[in-house]
Amino acid sequence: MQTIMVATDLSTRSDRALRRATLLARGTSAHLILVHVIDDDQPSPLVEVSQRETGILLAQLARTVQDVDGVPCEAKIMLGEPFQGISDAAEELNADLLVMGPYRRQALREVFMGTTVERTIRRCRRPILMANAVPTPRYQRILIATDFSESSAHALRTARNLGLLNGVEVLLLHVFDAPARGVMFGAALPQNQIKDYIVEEERRAGLKMVEFIGQIGFKPHRHILKLADEPTGTIIRDCARYERADLIVVGTRGQSSLETMIIGSVAEGVLKGSEVDVLAVPLPVSAGQEEQS
Repeated sequence: MQTIMVATDLSTRSDRALRRATLLARGTSAHLILVHVIDDDQPSPLVEVSQRETGILLAQLARTVQDVDGVPCEAKIMLGEPFQGISDAAEELNADLLVMGPYRRQALREVFMGTTVERTIRRCRRPILMANAVPTPRYQRILIATDFSESSAHALRTARNLGLLNGVEVLLLHVFDAPARGVMFGAALPQNQIKDYIVEEERRAGLKMVEFIGQIGFKPHRHILKLADEPTGTIIRDCARYERADLIVVGTRGQSSLETMIIGSVAEGVLKGSEVDVLAVPLPVSAGQEEQS
């Protein structure tokens, strides 16, 4: 990992993202770039004042990171909508990782249009780490959610390439479905017959898990199978809490024809409610288009 970009609005909420990024940079010898986006949909004198004053604050912050933490750090200001400016900066800077603060709804406008985090994830083609928890020196236990698709395989490979899986306990989770269970309940079939059916579906999921592990060439410390008796995003979050994982890795979908990322209900459910950090990894454009077709 060479370049880590931190999106900051200079609020206390962004401090958590900066601290997490700084710790990661120290552990991987990466270069930090602080990015702040100024809304240019306002009178030009106000934009100029914001650029000047924000530039001073960002430069001071970058110097502090360099002097105190010993991490090379620079600052950059972008103009435009926050989600667009952040995404554009990540591409322009060729960031290996983008770190942002927690997912949180604020203004009424964002209730209808989505938060800056959500809209950035939909647009950005770079891995995004959402720093939810109080940063610790390093991750100890990482939960990777997989549905055996190329999206989840790519997410795992990306986490490995970023150096996040080195020296940590990795848990691989699959939430399996038992589609006929509802019909069996409705037909009032004996409980032992329903249980046998679920056990068989779990066995099938276990075989697919073994096959998936062989395909990706990575052996987790443990793999976990959970029945989909709740929304999958909820199950992933609950599993992370129970297992005391401090990072969840989840794949998002590919680019649509409108160049808007299809996050997917599972990833979105994890992102919106997680108490721990979440690494959301998009598929490359070509792979995403193939998976959707």
